Order: sequence, then C-alpha cells, then structure tokens
Amino acid sequence: MTCVCPGAINQELLEKTQKHPCYSADAHNKYARIHLPVAPKCNIQCNYCNRKFDCVNESRPGVTSEVLTPELAKRKFEWVKQEIPELSVVGIAGPGDPLADWEVTKQTIRAIKENNEDMIFCLSTNGLMLIEYAQEIVNLGINHVTVTVNSLNPEISAKIYNHIYYQGQYYHGPEAGKILLKNQLDGIKYLTEHGVLVKINIVMIKGINDAHIPDVVKEVKQLGVFVTNIMPLIPAPGSAFEYFSQTSMKEINDLRNICQADIRQMRHCQQCRADAIGRLGEDRSQEFRMCNRTPATVQPKNTVKKPCRVAVTTKYGKLVDLHFGHATEFVIYEGDGENFEIVERRQVGKYCLGMEACDVGEEKRDAIIDALSDCQAVLTMRIGYHAKKKFAIRGIVSVEYCDTVENGLRQAVNQLYQSPSTVGRLA
Repeated sequence: MTCVCPGAINQELLEKTQKHPCYSADAHNKYARIHLPVAPKCNIQCNYCNRKFDCVNESRPGVTSEVLTPELAKRKFEWVKQEIPELSVVGIAGPGDPLADWEVTKQTIRAIKENNEDMIFCLSTNGLMLIEYAQEIVNLGINHVTVTVNSLNPEISAKIYNHIYYQGQYYHGPEAGKILLKNQLDGIKYLTEHGVLVKINIVMIKGINDAHIPDVVKEVKQLGVFVTNIMPLIPAPGSAFEYFSQTSMKEINDLRNICQADIRQMRHCQQCRADAIGRLGEDRSQEFRMCNRTPATVQPKNTVKKPCRVAVTTKYGKLVDLHFGHATEFVIYEGDGENFEIVERRQVGKYCLGMEACDVGEEKRDAIIDALSDCQAVLTMRIGYHAKKKFAIRGIVSVEYCDTVENGLRQAVNQLYQSPSTVGRLA
C-alpha cells in the first residue's frame, strides 16, 4: 500500500491546514469553524450514540439544535462569517452522516464554495459510503476528511455497532463489521492517494476496543493518514452504552503516548456538536441559531372563538429565550390567537442541571408536565425529545420558537389548531 507522508503533501494544502483547528494544534485558539447540520440521515447505529437526546448543555457528536436545508445553511454561513472574521473552516458532521445524505451535503458545499474558495471544507463520516463517494469528494475540492474507525476486527465491531444499513439491506454482527471495515479502508486509501488529508477518530471503549487501538493506528498509518484522534467514550443517555464508564483523560493520554510513536496524535479535540460554531472550546452555536436570525412571519388571526392556554418559558417576559429544562417559572397565557392575557405564573423545580443530571431528572420533569396539564401548548426556545414526547401523549403541543412572546403565541395557536392530537381538547 502507498504511504503518503506529510512531506509529499501539496505545500498549499499544508498551509491551509495550519488554519484548521482540528488538524493543527496551533490553530485551535486562533481560527474558528462552523459545522452545518444539514445531514440528519445515518446508516449505522453505534451503541454509544443516541441522536434523539438533545440538551443545550451537551457537547458531543450527533447533537444539534436545528437541521438546515442547503439554502438555510448558506445563509447561516454568511451570517457567521460576518460576525466571526477568524472563520476558516466549513464542516459537515451530521447530525447523522454526511455521506448518508450526500446530495444535501454536496449542494451545501457547492453553494458556499462558489464565492468562498478561501474556506477550508471538510467532512466527518463513519466511512460506510466513503469508497462510493471518494471520487466526488476529491472533485468537489474537499481537502480534509475525518473517518471514525473504531476497530479492524469484525468481532469487536459487532460489540460497538448494533447494525449498518447498506445498499438497501440491514446487516448485523461480524458481517456488518466486515462490510464497514472494507469500505472504510478502501475509501481512506483512495483519498490519501488523491491528496486529501485524512484524520482518523477512534472512540476508546474500555473492555471492548481499548487494547486493539494501537493496531488500528498502525494500519491507518500505512494508508497515509495525517493524524489520529483517540477520543473518550461519552455515554449518551438512551444509548446501548448509557451506563458504561466514561473513559478518563489519563487513560486517553496514556494511549495517545503509545500511539505517538507511529503517527501524530490530536490532543485538543472537543468532541464537537453537529452545529458547533466558533473556536474550539468556546462553542457559540446557540447564539447563531437560525430562528434568532429569521424574522418571524405574523400568523393570520385565528377565527376559533374558544380560548386556549399556552405555557411560556421566558427570562424577562419579552422573548421566548429559555430552554424548557432550565425554566423555574412558566408564564401561563390565555387567548384566541390574536388577543392574550397572563392568567398565572407557575413556579416549578428546574430539572436539567447539566449532562450528568439530565438522565436522572425524570421525576422532576414529570412533575412539571403534571403542573401544565391544563394547558394546550408549551412555547419554549428548546425542549428535549423525551419531554416533547410525554407532552404529546397528553395531547399538549410543544412549540419551539426564538422570537417575541407575542409572535410566539400566535405561532403556537396556529400550530395548535393544525394538530390532530389537540382538536378534541379544543372542541
């Protein structure tokens, strides 16, 4: 196999790489990146992943506060570029897999690249479809690709992945591991031989692949990989590995030191969200949500006479600017879609206190849902999947919004009367 050494890489590309926070340790506190969440589909179920669980306190792959179309992604990029002059990288890392949603990924990059040739474009993928789209990646001018390779052994892979979905069929166990590995290695080899810098992510899972990781590093070195990034397992709530111990940074660094003899190691990874914005270590994704940018459309007057109650999360009473899990008070409005009045302020216990506590606050969350059982809708800046589902079971609509309370109430009532689950409660 051909080994592509750093010295053989195009000098212009190496200079660009010095502005890529994930590929250059010197760049991570100088330059910024934007991850555009345009690719929600995924073709692999990793046992450490649960993309349905989303908390604003989390910073891990697969988490996003919004999914964008290519058009909205371009608008978001232009907005961020105006506000963050040190922006150097446009990346797509999901929230699913960019190659499982290749058409929207390709459209997004083409739209931005048209007038921004100076930007660095990169992808982060599980590699299942890498060999299929490798030539298109090269043609598109994507010079940096990150591939997650957790194992070379199909038996180990069977413990890490529940299944893969490939060419219209589900595969499980070692068979899935064999298909995944072949496509990953073939794709990586193709990219490195065509001048693309490849970074390998490896999730260290104690008792499963930790002793095997040096073998992975040696193998990808032979394929001409630029750098490897050994990352700690983050046990996501609701995932198969939810109760696994999180790998300590000492264990990670000890393994990095061993693997450093074979290939350079990334030591500044932040395991970013799929919508991360800014420099590594200072994520500004919530500041640049598109609902904060797009002017609200005033909804037409609702002609239904029966009033409804809407519980609103708001910091100061003007904007819908508070996450559901962070609220200690809900302002209860009653109105017909045009005219509203405050009828009550209800105090509740805050249940989301960070990633460590989000998975143990179910009783507190249920108590809040009980306290709002006479409302037909909840209007909030952001609400998690599980809370939204529990409200839906009770026929209560969850409305996510980022604008004035006045416009949000109109939006909530408009959405309320379009929801079949609430028609009976409003009759």
